[in-house]
Amino acid sequence: MKSHSRTQLLKVLFVTGLFVFAFVSSVYAKPKDKDRWNKKYDTEVYLFGEKPIPFLVNNVDILSKGKTLDVAMGEGRNGVYLATQGFDVTGLDISEKGLEKAHALAAKNNVTIQTKVVDLENVELEPNSYDLIICTYFMDRKLYKKFYEALKPGGMVLVETYNIDYLKYRRFNAKWALNTNELLDIFKGMRVLRYQDYDDAREAYSSIIAQKP
Repeated sequence: MKSHSRTQLLKVLFVTGLFVFAFVSSVYAKPKDKDRWNKKYDTEVYLFGEKPIPFLVNNVDILSKGKTLDVAMGEGRNGVYLATQGFDVTGLDISEKGLEKAHALAAKNNVTIQTKVVDLENVELEPNSYDLIICTYFMDRKLYKKFYEALKPGGMVLVETYNIDYLKYRRFNAKWALNTNELLDIFKGMRVLRYQDYDDAREAYSSIIAQKP
């Protein structure tokens, strides 16, 4: 009996230890992520430049103008551009430093934006709230699937990020790269207005604009 009790106790301690480890890991993962991006953005230089991505500029005229959410806004290059075009922009990001630079860029362009610091892996988006949601170079498949419910009827999503061919040119974790035609699959319940797979032998990415019925 004593041996059996000792075995049971060890099992309980082992399981408890695993739980504590998982809990501590989950608690500290986000601060580390936040710190990493704050350090990256803590420079006068805009790491990804001040100009918006070409896919956004080339298609801005077809986008639903109104309440706009820029997910993973970073330093604000895309959201600020949309604000200059008359969009009502709110940006979400984990980094305070990045959003501070976004506000500075907005002031430089004589526009205003709203921002909110959030954990993008667990953020909940208000349903039927946005005319446009954009997300560029932030890969989160679960988050992408939340966009549909967050859009108003007729609202649009614009997503651009690296695809699997990018691994031919850079060392990059494959789990953060889109598979072939993956954006078309993720947004298959929406009307695809624009789609591209881009590869210039230096980088490769996919882009989509899709509209909620």
